[in-house]
Amino acid sequence: MTAKSVLLASYSGRALAASARRAGYVPLVVDAYGDTDTREAAAAVRCLPDAIAHGFRAAPLLDALADVASANGDEPLGLVLGAGFEDTPGLIETLAQHYTLLGCAPESVRRCSAPKDLFGLLAHLGIPHPETSLTPPSDGTGWLSKLAGGSGGTHIARCTRHPTAMPHRYFQRAIAGEAISAMGITSDKGAAFAFSRQWVEPAPRRPYRYGGAVGNIEIDTELEARLVDTMLALCDALKLTGLVSFDFLVDGGEPMLVDVNPRPGATLDVLDDANGTLFKAHLAAVAGEDPIDVLQGGWAPATVAAAYLYADCGTLTVPAIAWPEWAADRPAPGAVIEHHTPLATVIVDAATPDAAEALCRERLSALEQMLYQSQNLEDASS
Repeated sequence: MTAKSVLLASYSGRALAASARRAGYVPLVVDAYGDTDTREAAAAVRCLPDAIAHGFRAAPLLDALADVASANGDEPLGLVLGAGFEDTPGLIETLAQHYTLLGCAPESVRRCSAPKDLFGLLAHLGIPHPETSLTPPSDGTGWLSKLAGGSGGTHIARCTRHPTAMPHRYFQRAIAGEAISAMGITSDKGAAFAFSRQWVEPAPRRPYRYGGAVGNIEIDTELEARLVDTMLALCDALKLTGLVSFDFLVDGGEPMLVDVNPRPGATLDVLDDANGTLFKAHLAAVAGEDPIDVLQGGWAPATVAAAYLYADCGTLTVPAIAWPEWAADRPAPGAVIEHHTPLATVIVDAATPDAAEALCRERLSALEQMLYQSQNLEDASS
């Protein structure tokens, strides 16, 4: 029997495609990169590179989805959306007219990406969060400016002393704390959560650029209970469905919620297992089933760290190299990666979270050296 296909659309579709393939489905991908390992995992890939600069647009996205939808000779189960749609609930509504959405409804996405709605809800529910304003503070010292619906941390900037209003941006007081993220799988029948620790990889004018995450971390029992209570309340109030994530800053045992992402997040690489159990649980949740039933069937993630390698040593023309097995999101030879933009992902496992993070950082340096030295050798020989 031919495995069922599923449509995936995201800035980068590799992690979702790999999880779907491990789960026994045939991934059909539309993304902005078209990396070589995405093409290996998927039965069909259409690349829309303009989406990185301008976001996904309805007409080319619908054309690309229609193009890949027939690749498996069956009717796809539906469409799973990854990063790239948080700030465009109208586009999600358009997609819902053509495909079965396997994830959060457009209204849920809109409420998560609208600061007035989300932080108003947090205040109403009594959920601790950083002081947030839709208008610039009179003194910007100690404040951040964030793009509504932004992702990856590159949209976050420190405010100047006298910040000005900008379209689609809001202001939040900067607070200290350890960055803890929770991936949730939720439906009306039940919900489960798994935790990871995150870190940033600062770049010029991008002090909060996402660096990486490590899973299987230890959480204080009382803190975990508070986080779970918070997330359950939000899953219910926002009508979240399937894989979602929540970002907290925890200082002295006190958690502050800073973001809700109504989609599968970057920690899929960290928290999934060899059988794609999280993808299976996601499909069960969006079908109205209890995802815990799937997880109890054998979800067994290792202690994994995953981090982005950025082209911080300068614009890179990707050389033809033998990629190490722990490197993912591999651009094709000859692709040009602009300065300070994502280049690849390193994924490793180890005995403990600290060991996994240390090994991940070590291999980031090794991969960076490998790529830039190989580029220099190719340049010298040409």
